[in-house]
Amino acid sequence: QVQLVESGGGLVQAGGSLRLSCAASGATFRTYTMGWFRQAPGKEREFVADIIWSGSYTYAESVKGRFTISRDNAVNTLYLQMNSLRPEDTAVYYCAADRRVRPVDYNYWGQGTQVTVSS
Repeated sequence: QVQLVESGGGLVQAGGSLRLSCAASGATFRTYTMGWFRQAPGKEREFVADIIWSGSYTYAESVKGRFTISRDNAVNTLYLQMNSLRPEDTAVYYCAADRRVRPVDYNYWGQGTQVTVSS
């Protein structure tokens, strides 16, 4: 069983930055695909970014050039650096993990952390 705990959310003004962290336990972290998703009020959950075991990553078009996903396998932690934040980035951000490479549906999810961007 994999446990994921997100942190780092908060309230920030438009144009500001936040860094989210996701601490993982109970798995061989370095072999897992890790992803960030978000869900805004009244909307479906959407993909933000992912990173596989090799370090290869992908981003949603809406965050390219502003967000950076990274992982530190030594401390079993996933990060999401979010710069140039916009009000439309407001959402609950979730960390996800799976042993498969870029699965359609991830097996493990964190509880989420709220990000609110004010205009």
